[in-house]
Amino acid sequence: MADSSMDIVSKVDRQEVDNALNQAVKEVAQRYDFKNIGASIAWSGEKIVMIANSDERVLAILDVFQTKLIKRGVSLKHLDTGDTEPKLSGKEYRLEATLKEGLAGENAKKVTKIIREEGPKGVKTQITGDEVRATSKSRDDLQTIQALLKGADLDFAVQFTNYR
Repeated sequence: MADSSMDIVSKVDRQEVDNALNQAVKEVAQRYDFKNIGASIAWSGEKIVMIANSDERVLAILDVFQTKLIKRGVSLKHLDTGDTEPKLSGKEYRLEATLKEGLAGENAKKVTKIIREEGPKGVKTQITGDEVRATSKSRDDLQTIQALLKGADLDFAVQFTNYR
């Protein structure tokens, strides 16, 4: 019997992020506390830019956006705001957020280390690009790894694809 395998990745569904952003734009336009202050949230290239006339309102816009992301099933671990302090730019405060995607070398090594130390013994891992492939003779071992990684305190989101 052939080995079972799965890929461990960190990918963002851009369409869901876009939908969450559009919902946040509508809420910011309708909410009373954001009226007539120039509050906005929008894409700027690959970044999401939030603008308002005070730093508290920028953080409120960020909170609205994060709520919409959660409702659409996108992990907040994908959202990187850098330091969460809005920066003063002219007469307005700005906060830029980017989306983190892919298992960079260090994160891929963390995943393989967790699997090696805490996972079942018959599981082999291989880092290819921005994903980790786990192979095992038993599908139950792969499901154990899924539960292990979901329960681990990682600072990035993981998904499991190509489960065969």
